[in-house]
Amino acid sequence: MAEAKTVTAPSPETGPSPEQRHPWLTLLAVSLGVIMVMLDGTVVAIANPVIATDLKASLADLQWVTSGYLLALAVFLITAGKLGDLFGHKMIFLVGVAGFALSSLAIGLSSSVGMLIALRVLQGLFGAMLQPAALALLRVAFPGERLKTAMGAWGGIIGLSSAAGPIVGGLLVEHVSWQSVFFINVPVGAVALAVGLWVLVESRAQTLSKVDWLGVVLLSLTMFSLVWAIIKAPEWGWGDPLTIAFLAATVVIGTAFVWWQSRAAEPLVPLSLFGNASVSIGTGLMVLVAFSMFGAMFFLTFFFQGVHGLSPMDSGLRMLPMSAGMIFASPLAAVLIGKLGPRVTISGGMLVTALAMFLLSRLSLDAAFIDSAIPFVLLAFGLSPVFVGATEIIVGNSPEELSGVAGGVQQSAMQVGGALGTAILGAIVSARVADVYPQHWADAKLPALPPAQAEPLKALAQYGNAPTAQQMPGIPEQVVQGIADVSHLSFLDGMHLGFTVSTAVAVLAAVFALFVRAGRKTADAPIHMG
Repeated sequence: MAEAKTVTAPSPETGPSPEQRHPWLTLLAVSLGVIMVMLDGTVVAIANPVIATDLKASLADLQWVTSGYLLALAVFLITAGKLGDLFGHKMIFLVGVAGFALSSLAIGLSSSVGMLIALRVLQGLFGAMLQPAALALLRVAFPGERLKTAMGAWGGIIGLSSAAGPIVGGLLVEHVSWQSVFFINVPVGAVALAVGLWVLVESRAQTLSKVDWLGVVLLSLTMFSLVWAIIKAPEWGWGDPLTIAFLAATVVIGTAFVWWQSRAAEPLVPLSLFGNASVSIGTGLMVLVAFSMFGAMFFLTFFFQGVHGLSPMDSGLRMLPMSAGMIFASPLAAVLIGKLGPRVTISGGMLVTALAMFLLSRLSLDAAFIDSAIPFVLLAFGLSPVFVGATEIIVGNSPEELSGVAGGVQQSAMQVGGALGTAILGAIVSARVADVYPQHWADAKLPALPPAQAEPLKALAQYGNAPTAQQMPGIPEQVVQGIADVSHLSFLDGMHLGFTVSTAVAVLAAVFALFVRAGRKTADAPIHMG
Protein backbone atom coordinates (compact mmCIF):
# COMPACT_ATOMS: atom_id res chain seq x y z
CA MET A 1 0.00 0.00 0.00
CA ALA A 2 1.59 3.28 -1.08
CA GLU A 3 2.07 6.00 1.46
CA ALA A 4 -0.53 8.75 1.14
CA LYS A 5 1.14 12.14 0.86
CA THR A 6 -0.54 15.41 1.70
CA VAL A 7 -1.03 18.12 -0.90
CA THR A 8 0.21 21.49 0.40
CA ALA A 9 0.79 23.52 -2.78
CA PRO A 10 -1.73 26.26 -3.59
CA SER A 11 -4.44 25.21 -6.01
CA PRO A 12 -8.05 26.14 -6.76
CA GLU A 13 -9.07 23.42 -4.32
CA THR A 14 -6.64 24.18 -1.53
CA GLY A 15 -6.62 27.99 -1.78
CA PRO A 16 -3.75 30.20 -0.53
CA SER A 17 -0.55 28.78 0.87
CA PRO A 18 -0.26 28.11 4.63
CA GLU A 19 1.85 31.22 5.16
CA GLN A 20 -1.06 33.35 3.89
CA ARG A 21 -3.58 31.73 6.21
CA HIS A 22 -2.28 32.50 9.73
CA PRO A 23 -0.88 29.15 10.96
CA TRP A 24 -1.46 30.04 14.62
CA LEU A 25 -5.15 30.58 13.91
CA THR A 26 -5.10 27.13 12.33
CA LEU A 27 -3.71 25.83 15.62
CA LEU A 28 -6.53 27.64 17.45
CA ALA A 29 -9.20 26.14 15.19
CA VAL A 30 -8.02 22.54 15.45
CA SER A 31 -7.37 22.90 19.19
CA LEU A 32 -10.91 24.11 19.81
CA GLY A 33 -12.25 21.11 17.93
CA VAL A 34 -10.18 18.59 19.87
CA ILE A 35 -10.81 20.43 23.18
CA MET A 36 -14.50 19.56 22.79
CA VAL A 37 -13.61 15.87 22.72
CA MET A 38 -11.17 16.16 25.63
CA LEU A 39 -13.62 18.11 27.82
CA ASP A 40 -16.40 15.69 26.99
CA GLY A 41 -14.47 12.74 28.39
CA THR A 42 -14.02 14.29 31.83
CA VAL A 43 -17.18 16.32 32.31
CA VAL A 44 -19.47 13.39 31.49
CA ALA A 45 -17.90 11.37 34.32
CA ILE A 46 -18.83 14.15 36.75
CA ALA A 47 -22.38 14.25 35.36
CA ASN A 48 -23.05 10.48 35.50
CA PRO A 49 -24.51 10.36 39.05
CA VAL A 50 -26.93 13.19 38.24
CA ILE A 51 -27.88 11.61 34.91
CA ALA A 52 -28.66 8.38 36.77
CA THR A 53 -31.09 10.18 39.05
CA ASP A 54 -32.66 12.44 36.44
CA LEU A 55 -33.19 9.81 33.72
CA LYS A 56 -33.60 6.87 36.10
CA ALA A 57 -30.65 5.16 34.41
CA SER A 58 -29.30 1.84 35.62
CA LEU A 59 -25.60 1.15 36.07
CA ALA A 60 -25.63 -0.76 32.76
CA ASP A 61 -27.18 2.28 31.06
CA LEU A 62 -24.44 4.55 32.40
CA GLN A 63 -21.79 2.10 31.25
CA TRP A 64 -23.20 2.41 27.74
CA VAL A 65 -23.16 6.21 27.98
CA THR A 66 -19.37 5.84 28.26
CA SER A 67 -18.72 2.64 26.30
CA GLY A 68 -20.94 3.53 23.33
CA TYR A 69 -19.03 6.77 22.84
CA LEU A 70 -15.61 5.11 23.19
CA LEU A 71 -16.51 2.26 20.83
CA ALA A 72 -17.70 4.68 18.16
CA LEU A 73 -14.40 6.55 18.46
CA ALA A 74 -12.39 3.33 18.34
CA VAL A 75 -14.07 1.82 15.30
CA PHE A 76 -14.26 5.00 13.21
CA LEU A 77 -10.84 6.63 13.84
CA ILE A 78 -8.98 4.87 11.04
CA THR A 79 -11.92 5.21 8.65
CA ALA A 80 -12.14 8.93 9.42
CA GLY A 81 -8.47 9.33 8.49
CA LYS A 82 -9.11 7.65 5.14
CA LEU A 83 -12.17 9.84 4.54
CA GLY A 84 -9.87 12.83 5.01
CA ASP A 85 -7.55 11.42 2.37
CA LEU A 86 -10.49 11.02 -0.02
CA PHE A 87 -12.52 14.18 0.56
CA GLY A 88 -10.06 16.56 2.20
CA HIS A 89 -9.04 16.92 5.84
CA LYS A 90 -10.51 20.41 6.14
CA MET A 91 -13.92 19.16 5.03
CA ILE A 92 -13.84 16.16 7.38
CA PHE A 93 -12.67 18.32 10.30
CA LEU A 94 -15.44 20.88 9.79
CA VAL A 95 -18.08 18.17 9.40
CA GLY A 96 -16.76 16.59 12.61
CA VAL A 97 -16.91 19.89 14.51
CA ALA A 98 -20.42 20.69 13.32
CA GLY A 99 -21.67 17.15 13.95
CA PHE A 100 -20.10 16.98 17.41
CA ALA A 101 -21.65 20.29 18.43
CA LEU A 102 -25.11 19.42 17.06
CA SER A 103 -25.11 15.93 18.59
CA SER A 104 -24.07 17.51 21.91
CA LEU A 105 -27.05 19.85 21.65
CA ALA A 106 -29.35 16.89 20.97
CA ILE A 107 -27.90 14.96 23.93
CA GLY A 108 -28.73 17.86 26.21
CA LEU A 109 -32.31 17.71 24.97
CA SER A 110 -32.59 13.93 25.51
CA SER A 111 -35.70 12.79 27.32
CA SER A 112 -34.65 9.19 27.92
CA VAL A 113 -31.44 7.31 28.62
CA GLY A 114 -31.90 5.24 25.43
CA MET A 115 -31.97 8.40 23.36
CA LEU A 116 -28.91 9.71 25.20
CA ILE A 117 -26.90 6.52 24.52
CA ALA A 118 -27.79 6.54 20.81
CA LEU A 119 -26.74 10.18 20.51
CA ARG A 120 -23.51 9.49 22.41
CA VAL A 121 -22.62 6.89 19.77
CA LEU A 122 -23.33 9.48 17.06
CA GLN A 123 -21.22 12.00 18.97
CA GLY A 124 -18.36 9.49 19.07
CA LEU A 125 -18.52 9.05 15.28
CA PHE A 126 -18.16 12.79 14.74
CA GLY A 127 -15.46 12.98 17.41
CA ALA A 128 -13.45 10.38 15.51
CA MET A 129 -13.31 12.76 12.52
CA LEU A 130 -11.48 15.43 14.50
CA GLN A 131 -8.23 13.82 15.67
CA PRO A 132 -6.67 12.53 12.38
CA ALA A 133 -7.91 15.56 10.45
CA ALA A 134 -6.47 17.96 13.03
CA LEU A 135 -3.03 16.37 12.80
CA ALA A 136 -3.06 16.49 9.01
CA LEU A 137 -4.10 20.17 9.01
CA LEU A 138 -1.35 21.08 11.47
CA ARG A 139 1.25 19.45 9.21
CA VAL A 140 0.05 21.65 6.35
CA ALA A 141 0.11 24.86 8.42
CA PHE A 142 3.45 24.14 10.13
CA PRO A 143 5.83 22.51 7.64
CA GLY A 144 9.21 21.04 8.65
CA GLU A 145 10.70 21.81 12.03
CA ARG A 146 7.92 24.29 12.86
CA LEU A 147 5.59 21.35 13.47
CA LYS A 148 7.37 20.45 16.71
CA THR A 149 6.68 23.92 18.14
CA ALA A 150 3.04 23.74 17.10
CA MET A 151 2.60 20.27 18.58
CA GLY A 152 4.13 21.42 21.86
CA ALA A 153 1.64 24.29 22.08
CA TRP A 154 -1.21 22.00 21.03
CA GLY A 155 -0.29 19.46 23.68
CA GLY A 156 -0.23 22.19 26.32
CA ILE A 157 -3.69 23.42 25.29
CA ILE A 158 -5.10 19.90 25.40
CA GLY A 159 -3.43 19.27 28.77
CA LEU A 160 -4.96 22.41 30.23
CA SER A 161 -8.40 21.50 28.87
CA SER A 162 -8.14 18.05 30.44
CA ALA A 163 -7.16 19.59 33.76
CA ALA A 164 -10.02 22.08 33.56
CA GLY A 165 -12.54 19.37 32.68
CA PRO A 166 -13.41 18.23 36.23
CA ILE A 167 -13.78 21.82 37.44
CA VAL A 168 -15.85 22.93 34.44
CA GLY A 169 -18.00 19.83 34.71
CA GLY A 170 -18.51 20.28 38.44
CA LEU A 171 -19.48 23.93 38.10
CA LEU A 172 -21.93 23.27 35.28
CA VAL A 173 -23.60 20.23 36.88
CA GLU A 174 -23.88 21.88 40.29
CA HIS A 175 -24.96 25.37 39.26
CA VAL A 176 -26.72 24.80 35.92
CA SER A 177 -27.64 21.21 34.95
CA TRP A 178 -26.12 18.01 33.62
CA GLN A 179 -27.40 19.00 30.20
CA SER A 180 -25.14 22.05 30.25
CA VAL A 181 -21.99 19.89 30.08
CA PHE A 182 -23.12 19.02 26.55
CA PHE A 183 -24.56 22.43 25.64
CA ILE A 184 -21.13 24.00 26.25
CA ASN A 185 -19.87 22.26 23.12
CA VAL A 186 -22.22 24.34 20.97
CA PRO A 187 -20.50 27.76 21.36
CA VAL A 188 -17.04 26.13 21.34
CA GLY A 189 -17.94 24.30 18.14
CA ALA A 190 -19.38 27.46 16.57
CA VAL A 191 -16.11 29.35 17.15
CA ALA A 192 -14.04 26.43 15.85
CA LEU A 193 -16.26 26.21 12.76
CA ALA A 194 -16.08 29.96 12.04
CA VAL A 195 -12.30 30.16 12.46
CA GLY A 196 -11.84 26.90 10.54
CA LEU A 197 -13.86 28.09 7.54
CA TRP A 198 -11.70 31.21 7.42
CA VAL A 199 -8.16 29.94 7.97
CA LEU A 200 -7.89 26.18 7.32
CA VAL A 201 -6.11 25.11 4.15
CA GLU A 202 -7.59 22.06 2.41
CA SER A 203 -5.37 19.02 2.02
CA ARG A 204 -5.96 15.54 0.73
CA ALA A 205 -3.85 12.54 -0.20
CA GLN A 206 -2.26 12.32 -3.64
CA THR A 207 -2.61 8.54 -3.46
CA LEU A 208 -6.28 8.04 -2.63
CA SER A 209 -7.26 5.02 -0.56
CA LYS A 210 -10.59 3.23 -0.40
CA VAL A 211 -12.60 2.80 2.79
CA ASP A 212 -13.01 -0.80 3.94
CA TRP A 213 -16.69 -0.46 4.84
CA LEU A 214 -17.17 -4.19 5.35
CA GLY A 215 -14.27 -4.14 7.79
CA VAL A 216 -15.89 -1.23 9.65
CA VAL A 217 -19.19 -3.12 9.94
CA LEU A 218 -17.57 -6.39 11.06
CA LEU A 219 -15.36 -4.67 13.66
CA SER A 220 -18.31 -2.63 14.97
CA LEU A 221 -20.49 -5.73 15.37
CA THR A 222 -17.66 -7.64 17.05
CA MET A 223 -17.03 -4.94 19.63
CA PHE A 224 -20.74 -4.32 20.21
CA SER A 225 -21.44 -8.04 20.83
CA LEU A 226 -18.54 -8.31 23.27
CA VAL A 227 -19.33 -5.18 25.28
CA TRP A 228 -23.08 -5.89 25.30
CA ALA A 229 -22.49 -9.40 26.66
CA ILE A 230 -20.16 -8.15 29.40
CA ILE A 231 -22.44 -5.32 30.49
CA LYS A 232 -25.61 -7.43 30.53
CA ALA A 233 -24.07 -10.59 32.02
CA PRO A 234 -24.54 -9.48 35.68
CA GLU A 235 -28.26 -9.05 34.95
CA TRP A 236 -28.73 -12.13 32.74
CA GLY A 237 -26.15 -14.43 34.34
CA TRP A 238 -22.93 -15.64 32.70
CA GLY A 239 -24.49 -19.00 31.89
CA ASP A 240 -27.65 -17.51 30.39
CA PRO A 241 -28.28 -18.44 26.73
CA LEU A 242 -28.39 -14.75 25.76
CA THR A 243 -24.97 -14.08 27.28
CA ILE A 244 -23.51 -17.14 25.59
CA ALA A 245 -25.13 -16.17 22.28
CA PHE A 246 -23.56 -12.70 22.28
CA LEU A 247 -20.15 -14.09 23.27
CA ALA A 248 -20.43 -16.67 20.49
CA ALA A 249 -21.37 -13.91 18.04
CA THR A 250 -18.25 -12.03 19.14
CA VAL A 251 -16.07 -15.01 18.23
CA VAL A 252 -17.80 -15.72 14.91
CA ILE A 253 -17.95 -12.12 13.68
CA GLY A 254 -14.45 -11.40 15.02
CA THR A 255 -13.11 -14.38 13.07
CA ALA A 256 -14.88 -13.11 9.96
CA PHE A 257 -13.26 -9.69 10.48
CA VAL A 258 -9.77 -11.20 10.70
CA TRP A 259 -10.45 -13.35 7.62
CA TRP A 260 -11.63 -10.35 5.63
CA GLN A 261 -8.66 -8.21 6.70
CA SER A 262 -6.32 -10.87 5.31
CA ARG A 263 -8.06 -10.70 1.90
CA ALA A 264 -9.26 -7.12 1.45
CA ALA A 265 -7.35 -5.04 -1.11
CA GLU A 266 -7.08 -2.11 1.33
CA PRO A 267 -8.04 -3.49 4.75
CA LEU A 268 -9.16 -1.33 7.64
CA VAL A 269 -6.40 -2.81 9.83
CA PRO A 270 -3.61 -4.44 7.77
CA LEU A 271 -2.64 -7.63 9.62
CA SER A 272 0.94 -7.25 8.41
CA LEU A 273 1.19 -4.34 10.84
CA PHE A 274 1.28 -6.82 13.71
CA GLY A 275 4.08 -8.90 12.24
CA ASN A 276 6.41 -6.82 14.40
CA ALA A 277 6.21 -8.02 18.01
CA SER A 278 6.75 -4.53 19.43
CA VAL A 279 3.76 -3.18 17.50
CA SER A 280 1.56 -5.97 18.85
CA ILE A 281 2.82 -5.50 22.40
CA GLY A 282 2.52 -1.72 22.16
CA THR A 283 -1.07 -2.01 20.97
CA GLY A 284 -1.80 -4.42 23.82
CA LEU A 285 -0.24 -1.95 26.25
CA MET A 286 -2.56 0.80 25.07
CA VAL A 287 -5.55 -1.50 25.60
CA LEU A 288 -4.39 -2.50 29.09
CA VAL A 289 -3.55 0.99 30.32
CA ALA A 290 -6.87 2.39 29.03
CA PHE A 291 -8.69 -0.61 30.53
CA SER A 292 -7.14 0.14 33.90
CA MET A 293 -7.62 3.91 33.78
CA PHE A 294 -11.09 4.34 32.22
CA GLY A 295 -12.60 1.31 33.93
CA ALA A 296 -11.46 2.26 37.41
CA MET A 297 -12.13 5.99 37.11
CA PHE A 298 -15.71 5.31 36.01
CA PHE A 299 -16.67 4.55 39.62
CA LEU A 300 -14.85 7.33 41.44
CA THR A 301 -17.50 9.97 40.78
CA PHE A 302 -20.11 7.61 42.26
CA PHE A 303 -17.86 7.18 45.29
CA PHE A 304 -17.37 10.93 45.73
CA GLN A 305 -20.98 11.97 45.11
CA GLY A 306 -22.89 8.91 46.35
CA VAL A 307 -20.84 7.58 49.27
CA HIS A 308 -19.14 10.81 50.35
CA GLY A 309 -22.08 13.04 49.50
CA LEU A 310 -19.88 15.60 47.77
CA SER A 311 -21.27 18.10 45.31
CA PRO A 312 -20.33 17.77 41.62
CA MET A 313 -17.99 20.75 42.05
CA ASP A 314 -16.21 19.16 45.00
CA SER A 315 -16.00 15.89 43.07
CA GLY A 316 -14.27 17.75 40.25
CA LEU A 317 -11.78 19.23 42.71
CA ARG A 318 -11.03 15.75 44.05
CA MET A 319 -10.12 14.57 40.54
CA LEU A 320 -8.10 17.65 39.62
CA PRO A 321 -4.69 16.36 40.89
CA MET A 322 -4.55 13.70 38.18
CA SER A 323 -5.58 15.99 35.33
CA ALA A 324 -3.26 18.79 36.47
CA GLY A 325 -0.44 16.33 37.07
CA MET A 326 -0.55 15.26 33.43
CA ILE A 327 0.59 18.76 32.39
CA PHE A 328 3.88 18.29 34.25
CA ALA A 329 4.20 14.53 33.83
CA SER A 330 4.00 14.40 30.03
CA PRO A 331 7.12 16.56 29.34
CA LEU A 332 9.04 14.64 32.02
CA ALA A 333 8.00 11.34 30.44
CA ALA A 334 9.29 12.53 27.05
CA VAL A 335 12.66 13.36 28.60
CA LEU A 336 12.91 10.02 30.41
CA ILE A 337 12.00 8.06 27.28
CA GLY A 338 14.72 9.95 25.40
CA LYS A 339 17.33 9.08 28.05
CA LEU A 340 16.25 5.59 29.17
CA GLY A 341 14.26 4.34 26.18
CA PRO A 342 10.60 3.26 26.17
CA ARG A 343 11.11 -0.18 27.74
CA VAL A 344 12.35 0.92 31.17
CA THR A 345 10.32 4.14 31.27
CA ILE A 346 6.98 2.58 30.36
CA SER A 347 7.47 -0.45 32.58
CA GLY A 348 8.37 1.82 35.49
CA GLY A 349 5.37 4.02 34.74
CA MET A 350 3.02 1.05 34.84
CA LEU A 351 4.44 -0.02 38.21
CA VAL A 352 3.75 3.50 39.51
CA THR A 353 0.23 3.15 38.06
CA ALA A 354 -0.18 -0.19 39.86
CA LEU A 355 0.84 1.46 43.14
CA ALA A 356 -1.71 4.24 42.56
CA MET A 357 -4.47 1.71 41.85
CA PHE A 358 -3.55 -0.22 44.97
CA LEU A 359 -3.80 2.93 47.09
CA LEU A 360 -7.21 3.68 45.55
CA SER A 361 -8.30 0.16 46.48
CA ARG A 362 -7.64 1.10 50.12
CA LEU A 363 -9.89 4.19 50.18
CA SER A 364 -12.18 4.23 53.21
CA LEU A 365 -15.64 5.67 53.77
CA ASP A 366 -14.17 8.79 55.38
CA ALA A 367 -11.25 9.24 52.94
CA ALA A 368 -9.85 12.77 53.04
CA PHE A 369 -8.73 14.83 50.04
CA ILE A 370 -5.10 13.78 50.48
CA ASP A 371 -6.07 10.09 50.46
CA SER A 372 -7.19 10.33 46.85
CA ALA A 373 -4.86 13.18 45.77
CA ILE A 374 -1.68 11.13 46.31
CA PRO A 375 -2.73 8.19 44.10
CA PHE A 376 -4.13 10.63 41.52
CA VAL A 377 -0.76 12.38 41.22
CA LEU A 378 0.94 8.97 40.99
CA LEU A 379 -1.47 8.03 38.20
CA ALA A 380 -0.51 11.15 36.24
CA PHE A 381 3.19 10.30 36.43
CA GLY A 382 2.56 6.61 35.85
CA LEU A 383 0.28 6.86 32.84
CA SER A 384 2.11 9.65 31.00
CA PRO A 385 5.07 7.47 29.87
CA VAL A 386 2.63 5.08 28.20
CA PHE A 387 0.77 7.81 26.34
CA VAL A 388 3.97 9.62 25.34
CA GLY A 389 5.84 6.43 24.39
CA ALA A 390 3.05 4.81 22.39
CA THR A 391 4.00 6.64 19.18
CA GLU A 392 7.61 5.45 19.34
CA ILE A 393 6.61 1.84 20.04
CA ILE A 394 3.72 1.42 17.60
CA VAL A 395 4.37 3.98 14.86
CA GLY A 396 8.16 3.76 15.14
CA ASN A 397 8.19 0.00 14.62
CA SER A 398 5.66 0.00 11.78
CA PRO A 399 6.52 0.03 8.07
CA GLU A 400 6.88 3.56 6.71
CA GLU A 401 3.91 3.14 4.38
CA LEU A 402 1.68 2.11 7.30
CA SER A 403 2.72 4.81 9.78
CA GLY A 404 -0.58 6.70 9.45
CA VAL A 405 -2.63 3.54 9.94
CA ALA A 406 -0.44 2.62 12.92
CA GLY A 407 -1.24 5.95 14.57
CA GLY A 408 -4.94 5.24 14.08
CA VAL A 409 -4.52 1.77 15.57
CA GLN A 410 -2.81 3.32 18.61
CA GLN A 411 -5.72 5.69 19.21
CA SER A 412 -8.31 2.99 18.53
CA ALA A 413 -6.62 0.63 21.00
CA MET A 414 -6.98 3.25 23.71
CA GLN A 415 -10.70 3.67 23.08
CA VAL A 416 -11.26 -0.11 22.91
CA GLY A 417 -9.42 -0.54 26.21
CA GLY A 418 -11.55 2.16 27.82
CA ALA A 419 -14.78 0.58 26.61
CA LEU A 420 -13.73 -2.90 27.75
CA GLY A 421 -12.51 -1.56 31.11
CA THR A 422 -15.80 0.22 31.74
CA ALA A 423 -17.75 -2.90 30.79
CA ILE A 424 -15.66 -5.58 32.51
CA LEU A 425 -14.85 -3.70 35.71
CA GLY A 426 -18.46 -2.52 35.80
CA ALA A 427 -19.60 -6.14 35.69
CA ILE A 428 -17.11 -7.07 38.42
CA VAL A 429 -18.15 -4.22 40.71
CA SER A 430 -21.84 -4.85 40.10
CA ALA A 431 -21.50 -8.57 40.88
CA ARG A 432 -19.49 -7.86 44.03
CA VAL A 433 -22.06 -5.37 45.32
CA ALA A 434 -24.85 -7.89 44.75
CA ASP A 435 -22.87 -10.59 46.58
CA VAL A 436 -22.00 -8.62 49.72
CA TYR A 437 -25.20 -6.57 50.06
CA PRO A 438 -27.23 -9.31 51.87
CA GLN A 439 -24.39 -9.94 54.34
CA HIS A 440 -24.00 -6.24 55.16
CA TRP A 441 -27.78 -6.06 55.60
CA ALA A 442 -27.69 -8.98 58.03
CA ASP A 443 -24.70 -7.52 59.92
CA ALA A 444 -26.63 -4.27 60.38
CA LYS A 445 -29.55 -6.26 61.85
CA LEU A 446 -32.03 -4.51 59.60
CA PRO A 447 -35.56 -5.89 59.21
CA ALA A 448 -36.14 -8.15 56.21
CA LEU A 449 -37.87 -6.53 53.23
CA PRO A 450 -39.94 -8.15 50.47
CA PRO A 451 -38.08 -8.55 47.13
CA ALA A 452 -40.11 -5.76 45.53
CA GLN A 453 -38.56 -3.31 48.03
CA ALA A 454 -35.15 -4.94 48.49
CA GLU A 455 -34.14 -5.15 44.80
CA PRO A 456 -34.43 -1.40 44.07
CA LEU A 457 -32.31 -0.68 47.15
CA LYS A 458 -29.65 -3.13 45.95
CA ALA A 459 -29.72 -1.47 42.52
CA LEU A 460 -29.10 1.92 44.13
CA ALA A 461 -26.10 0.47 45.96
CA GLN A 462 -24.43 -0.39 42.66
CA TYR A 463 -23.57 3.27 42.21
CA GLY A 464 -23.20 4.17 45.88
CA ASN A 465 -26.63 5.70 46.36
CA ALA A 466 -29.13 5.17 49.17
CA PRO A 467 -32.72 6.34 49.75
CA THR A 468 -33.35 9.40 51.88
CA ALA A 469 -35.81 9.62 54.76
CA GLN A 470 -38.19 11.58 52.51
CA GLN A 471 -38.19 8.69 50.02
CA MET A 472 -39.06 6.18 52.76
CA PRO A 473 -41.94 7.74 54.74
CA GLY A 474 -42.94 5.85 57.82
CA ILE A 475 -39.55 4.12 58.18
CA PRO A 476 -37.63 5.00 61.39
CA GLU A 477 -34.68 7.33 60.80
CA GLN A 478 -32.16 4.86 62.27
CA VAL A 479 -33.34 2.20 59.80
CA VAL A 480 -32.95 4.61 56.87
CA GLN A 481 -29.43 5.44 58.08
CA GLY A 482 -28.68 1.75 58.43
CA ILE A 483 -29.77 1.14 54.82
CA ALA A 484 -27.50 3.98 53.68
CA ASP A 485 -24.54 2.44 55.56
CA VAL A 486 -25.23 -0.94 53.98
CA SER A 487 -25.37 0.64 50.52
CA HIS A 488 -22.13 2.55 51.00
CA LEU A 489 -20.24 -0.41 52.47
CA SER A 490 -21.40 -2.68 49.67
CA PHE A 491 -20.37 -0.19 46.99
CA LEU A 492 -17.01 0.29 48.66
CA ASP A 493 -16.39 -3.48 48.59
CA GLY A 494 -17.21 -3.51 44.88
CA MET A 495 -15.00 -0.51 44.12
CA HIS A 496 -12.11 -2.03 46.10
CA LEU A 497 -12.32 -5.17 43.99
CA GLY A 498 -12.43 -3.10 40.80
CA PHE A 499 -9.25 -1.24 41.75
CA THR A 500 -7.58 -4.50 42.80
CA VAL A 501 -8.22 -5.92 39.34
CA SER A 502 -6.88 -2.68 37.83
CA THR A 503 -3.76 -3.07 39.93
CA ALA A 504 -3.19 -6.56 38.54
CA VAL A 505 -3.77 -5.32 34.97
CA ALA A 506 -1.21 -2.53 35.47
CA VAL A 507 1.38 -5.01 36.75
CA LEU A 508 0.71 -7.23 33.71
CA ALA A 509 1.24 -4.21 31.44
CA ALA A 510 4.53 -3.45 33.22
CA VAL A 511 5.74 -6.96 32.38
CA PHE A 512 4.66 -6.66 28.73
CA ALA A 513 6.51 -3.35 28.42
CA LEU A 514 9.82 -5.12 29.09
CA PHE A 515 9.53 -6.86 25.72
CA VAL A 516 9.17 -3.78 23.51
CA ARG A 517 11.97 -2.04 21.68
CA ALA A 518 12.45 1.55 20.58
CA GLY A 519 11.16 2.46 17.15
CA ARG A 520 13.19 3.77 14.27
CA LYS A 521 14.28 7.38 14.52
CA THR A 522 12.57 9.32 11.78
CA ALA A 523 11.53 12.92 11.45
CA ASP A 524 8.60 11.89 9.34
CA ALA A 525 6.87 9.75 11.96
CA PRO A 526 3.45 11.23 12.66
CA ILE A 527 2.71 12.60 16.09
CA HIS A 528 -0.33 11.18 17.83
CA MET A 529 -1.55 12.57 21.09
CA GLY A 530 -4.55 11.58 23.19
